[in-house]
Amino acid sequence: MYPLIKRTSIHQHTCTRTHPTQTNYYTVISIPSLIKIERKPNALRYCILPKLKLNHHFDTPKPRSFTARFSTTARICFATLYLHILLHCNKIAISQEFNVRINELVTESSPRHFIYRLLLLLILSFFIAAVSVAESNAPGASARHQTGTSIIQHTPAEENELTLSHAIQLALLHNPDLAAFAKETLALQGLVTQAGLLPNPVIQLDTEDVTSRSHGPAARFDSIRISQLFEIGGKRSARRLAAQLTQESAEQDYAARQLDLIAKVANVFLEVLAGQERMKLALAGQELAQKVVDAASKRVKSGKAPPLEKTRAQVALATAEIEVEQAQRNLVSFRKQLALLWGNPEPRFERALGNLESFVAIPDFQLLEVRVRQNPLALRSLKNLEQREALFLLEKARRIPDVTITAGIRRYGHDIPNDTTALVGLSIPLPVFDRNQGNLLAAQQRVNRAADKQAAVDLQLRALLTQAYESLISADTQINKLRNEILPGARETFRMASRGYELGRFNFLELLDAQRTLFQNQTLYLQALADYQRLINEIERLIAEPIENFNKP
Repeated sequence: MYPLIKRTSIHQHTCTRTHPTQTNYYTVISIPSLIKIERKPNALRYCILPKLKLNHHFDTPKPRSFTARFSTTARICFATLYLHILLHCNKIAISQEFNVRINELVTESSPRHFIYRLLLLLILSFFIAAVSVAESNAPGASARHQTGTSIIQHTPAEENELTLSHAIQLALLHNPDLAAFAKETLALQGLVTQAGLLPNPVIQLDTEDVTSRSHGPAARFDSIRISQLFEIGGKRSARRLAAQLTQESAEQDYAARQLDLIAKVANVFLEVLAGQERMKLALAGQELAQKVVDAASKRVKSGKAPPLEKTRAQVALATAEIEVEQAQRNLVSFRKQLALLWGNPEPRFERALGNLESFVAIPDFQLLEVRVRQNPLALRSLKNLEQREALFLLEKARRIPDVTITAGIRRYGHDIPNDTTALVGLSIPLPVFDRNQGNLLAAQQRVNRAADKQAAVDLQLRALLTQAYESLISADTQINKLRNEILPGARETFRMASRGYELGRFNFLELLDAQRTLFQNQTLYLQALADYQRLINEIERLIAEPIENFNKP
């Protein structure tokens, strides 16, 4: 007996049979724990799996019955199928000599049995071809092919002067979170394809040789059957509809995440713009504080003011320098946050371009309330409700049992006249106990839950729109009052206090108070502008379109 060969490879061996005048060559396919080779005095046995055996005798065999020949042929063919599958999976390599040897074993028969062996080989070849086509058309195969091929895509570069539209484009192309949602949407396309496929047919081969003592007509027979399951009740169409609605719901999820990303980019970009303006404001405050220190120094030198005023002015200057440093750190933080949205840990742009004092005409609330229904979250809740209804219809269809039709042929012993008969079968499950009533009840409750969630999402979007709209009206009123009344008065007050302090008409505390009032109102105006733009972004996120579209004729 040959030992189990440990290497997964092909070995050419020469086997000399007991006959002294003839030598046969055979190919050994060795796979650990799967294939074992056993040499007997007059037979060579290929053992492939415990129940798959095929024998070939070197000596001239005795005349065998059709049952024995058919059984040997079936085992040879299934062995060939198994080895071809391993070859297709790149597990082993099969030499040409082995294929020739197997073909000799298969075709080594009398002409009257050749048609049956040919039919079996054609059926097995059909299944091998089906496996090859299925693997070549699988998404993983195309993905592996694309992985090995370099794909060059044009990505926009991060410029020195960054605009909002360019920042949004960078985020949409390179944000990893958004890319993950896109991959899930593409994955669901495969589920839609899978949901529309028909069940595979089943082939069954039965070979019986009860005992050599029995010579009855039913003692020996070989049969081959092909079974096909037919889904009735509209199961396949309902399953495909549910899968399509699942994909559409995922697409709305992707659109909602895309809209959230755009709003987030706009808000962080707004913080960068506001940070740049705060930096300018802090530098202007530092410059004013330096002028106050210079003026206080002159008055102290001339003896018109005590040295305490100079000390107070220097403290105010140090406070202004701290505010400059804080504004600079905040600007660096917001710049990094913006660059991270498209996967860049360090920002490459120098400054952001934009105008915080850009205003829009605020439309009526009723117009905005109608458009909020176009939000992807609202559309997703509707798709979710439709998907649950489709799943409910699918569960209703599953109450109807499927039909399995079987057709085949049976061959009895070779000594029986009219030994070939046709086989036809029909099987239907009897819905006595399981009528899918539990799944149907669960699907109905999920439909009700989806309807409640759809109403809740609609109310939530309306509440957010109402809050944002009222806050926008308030911010607009605050901006107008600051721009038209408060800031002009604060600037004039500081100018007069500074001039009067130089002339000695106002004391130092009055100057500091005017300076502090001006700086606070400027900061408040800048914050009101940022809030205004942020609320515009929030309303545009809720209505899923620019607010300027409402002002177009």
